[in-house]
Amino acid sequence: MANVVPVAPYTGEWYPGFKPEFITAPFIVDGTGPFTPEDEDKFWFLDFHWSRGMTPLAAFAWGQDGYCWGTQHAAENLPLPPGRGVTSRFAGTHLYGSAIPESDPREIGARANRLGTNLPRFLQNYQSTWEQGRDELEATWDYFQGIDLAAVPTGDLGGLLGQARRYHQRSMEIHFGVMYPLLVNFLGFYGACAEMGINTADIGKFLQGEDTKIMETDRGLADLAKKAKAAGLRPAFEDNSGTAIRTALSGQGGSASQWLTDFDDFLQVYGHRQEATCDVGVPSWLEDNTIPLDMIKSFVLKDEDHDFEAASRNALAEREAAIDTARSGLTKEEQAVFDAGLQSNLDANFSWWQDDHNYYIDLKVMIPLRKISQELAARVNADHKDDLLYLFWPELQAVAEAGAYQPGLKDLVKDRRQYFDHWGAKRGEMPKVLGTIPETVEDPVLIEIFGLNPSSIRAMQNPNAAEETVLTGVAAAKGVATGIARVLQSSDDMHRLEPGSILVCESTSPSWTAAFGKIAGAACDGGGMLSHAAIVGREYGIPTVTAIGIATMAIKDGDEIEVDGTNGRVTILKRAADLAGA
Repeated sequence: MANVVPVAPYTGEWYPGFKPEFITAPFIVDGTGPFTPEDEDKFWFLDFHWSRGMTPLAAFAWGQDGYCWGTQHAAENLPLPPGRGVTSRFAGTHLYGSAIPESDPREIGARANRLGTNLPRFLQNYQSTWEQGRDELEATWDYFQGIDLAAVPTGDLGGLLGQARRYHQRSMEIHFGVMYPLLVNFLGFYGACAEMGINTADIGKFLQGEDTKIMETDRGLADLAKKAKAAGLRPAFEDNSGTAIRTALSGQGGSASQWLTDFDDFLQVYGHRQEATCDVGVPSWLEDNTIPLDMIKSFVLKDEDHDFEAASRNALAEREAAIDTARSGLTKEEQAVFDAGLQSNLDANFSWWQDDHNYYIDLKVMIPLRKISQELAARVNADHKDDLLYLFWPELQAVAEAGAYQPGLKDLVKDRRQYFDHWGAKRGEMPKVLGTIPETVEDPVLIEIFGLNPSSIRAMQNPNAAEETVLTGVAAAKGVATGIARVLQSSDDMHRLEPGSILVCESTSPSWTAAFGKIAGAACDGGGMLSHAAIVGREYGIPTVTAIGIATMAIKDGDEIEVDGTNGRVTILKRAADLAGA
């Protein structure tokens, strides 16, 4: 009998005042919305990208245009033989995803034939395909950057909102249109390596060591930290956090003023970045300096500067050693297969693209929609600049068309803010999976990005997960580290990490990258070999285990734990309560 985790507790009313027509929009196979009883027949996983929850506008924009348009559009166009992309549902403010299977054998065969034609064509033209897509998005970004919103007539803001939404939707077409074939190519290489007896834990290493825009950003943050220490500004960082650091430095003048000028120059280049994937509800670094200042603080407080050049050299050396080891155990015929597959994956490198694309897509494409919504909020005398982010798309359009914000809508937004806060506080108790739980999954995104393998799925169904002391997962980045666990819900809490901490979280995104410059190890609920945590763990040389499934349930903040990134194991050595009583 199939194991079922009921969806009933998460059906019923969604956001106050929600109507089904608020979230109807074009999709390919299946649209989004709140859970219904019928959804219990499918397998749903809690998406780690949005641990804060999602406002109504964010839920509409990502749930519909991200998952239900972007992934399904790409899965049909490539196509993926056994899958038609991903769909989404909401439990309160929290998003769950589900792969859409293709079960018709004839259709699977036809899709496989199309893939056999389309994939080689994509790989041959990958570089130009990605660059054209990236440049198209950058041109649209520049268009929005050139608009002085204060000078735009109120009646024209609705049209700009539509353009901003299309910018996001188009970015999702490009995003998944590149992501799926890269991933399929990697999985083909992975399967060949496994058949030839190569240690699959080493396959990710074959592609590491490439520089990305995210690593470039981290080096910029580290350089600012060096300047702060050289200018004698460490006390301001030691005694303050977030924007209070800026306030403290502003009052000092002299070298502190020069440092703030350098910091603002950095933000003009790298500050168009949000701390969540495509989330209109989250401010950019330019809007709120808290995250970059706390990241810089983490570098300032380290006794030794992180050596990015040495880490890069080590990553490349490890890559070459892993490749040599793999080839040494193969016949000449097998070496030819290995070399061809490796070269194909180096030319179209998913590990590199997975981090690099975030700079151009995931971290900034929602900023225009956010800024235009805030400008409209000011024009209609909303109580708060973010009020309109608590509207669904049709409601937002209606405000733009009328140029007015009715009292009843104001009251509804207050209720929705309370709903958002209520469900945000429930994140730690949300089930990791819902619906009918399979033994395994086939969708490559779920396996390699979300880490949904048989081991992690079994772990998430364990009723005694909170009492487990030895956890297993994907051996994402080699090495062993021992330290005090810091269990974090989102990157907002990164300031709680001390040098030598073990980061424990659902999974990481580029907003967490700077933390790898000071932590000793990382343990994540989700994420496969090609997840952000795995890639950055290898680049920084930080022992990392992903796809544990229950790390944030079993490990308590303050526990002393060991992360064995070589063998994919995390051991709780001492509980926080025992350490406190020692």
